[in-house]
Amino acid sequence: MSESVIASAPLVGQEELPRVQTRVEGDVETEGVWARLGAVPSIVYWTIHAGCLVGFYTGVGAFEIALCMIFFWARLFGITAGYHRYFAHKTYKTSRAFQFLLALLGCAAVQKGPLWWAGGHRRHHRYSDEDEDLHSPRKGFWWSHQAWIFSGEFEETEVDRIRDFAAYPELVWLNRWHIVVPISLAVFCHAIDGLAGLVWGFCVSTVLLWHSTYSINSLAHRWGSQRYDTGDDSRNNLWLALLTLGEGWHNNHHHYMASCRQGFFWWEIDLTYYGLRALQRIGLVWEIREPPQSVVHPKKKASGEALAA
Repeated sequence: MSESVIASAPLVGQEELPRVQTRVEGDVETEGVWARLGAVPSIVYWTIHAGCLVGFYTGVGAFEIALCMIFFWARLFGITAGYHRYFAHKTYKTSRAFQFLLALLGCAAVQKGPLWWAGGHRRHHRYSDEDEDLHSPRKGFWWSHQAWIFSGEFEETEVDRIRDFAAYPELVWLNRWHIVVPISLAVFCHAIDGLAGLVWGFCVSTVLLWHSTYSINSLAHRWGSQRYDTGDDSRNNLWLALLTLGEGWHNNHHHYMASCRQGFFWWEIDLTYYGLRALQRIGLVWEIREPPQSVVHPKKKASGEALAA
C-alpha cells in the first residue's frame, strides 16, 4: 500500500486549520505493529485491570488519589472533546497544532488512535442500533460495553469514513503508533511515584476511564429518557452525563450530532462544552457549533437520520 499526502501549512500557530490537499494512491496505511500482535492487546487490557489489585499492596494516599483523578478527567476530556466532538463530528474548529495535542490526549486514554476511534464512531451514527452498528445494546449488554472490541470485526481503521483527517500525516502516524503515548504515561507515573503511582495514576485511572466511556455505548442506549424520536434507543441520562463530562445527553446528541453542546438546556450539565468555551476564550478553539432553536424545539419530532450531520 502506498500513501501520498501533501499538507499546506506547518504545525504552528493558532490560525484556522489550513486546507489540506490530498492525493491518496490506494489505501492509507493506518495500522501499526499493535494491530499485528494477535492476543497481546487483550492480555495487556486484562493485565491493566489486574494491576488495580496491586493497590491493596501499595496503599493509597492523597497524592495517589489526586494523580488518579487528574489523569482520569484529563484523558476523559481527550475522548469527549477531542476524539468525539472534534474528530468524529467536527463541531468546532482549531489550529493544526492544537488538533494534534487533542489527538495525543485522546491516545493517552488507551482507546487506540484518533482515526480508528472517530471512524468507528461515524459508523455507529450511520447504523445506530442496526446490525452494522459496532456496539448496539440490542446485541446484549456485554457486547455493547466491551466485547465488540475483542471480536476481531473492528480491528482496522475505517479510512473511508475518516478521510478528512486521514489527510494529515501526523494523525496517520499517531494512529499507527498510538500505543507509545499510554506507555509513556505509565513510565511517567512510575517515575514520579514508584509502583503506587503506576497503579493509581495509570492502572486504576485507566480502568475507570474505560468503563466510564463504555457506559455511553451500553447504558445510554438503555436507561434514561427520550426527548426526541431518533429512530434508535439513545437516551438522556443525568448520572451518565455527570460521569462522562456531558456525554450522557445522548438522545440530544443523536437528534443533532452537529452540535458541540450536548446539554441543550441550561440545566443539562455539559462539562465538556464548558471546557471548550473556556478554551475559546483564550483562542485555542473557535466556531463552536450550537443547536438551533428549530432543533431544540421542533414543531414535530424528526428522525435522527434527517438531522444527521
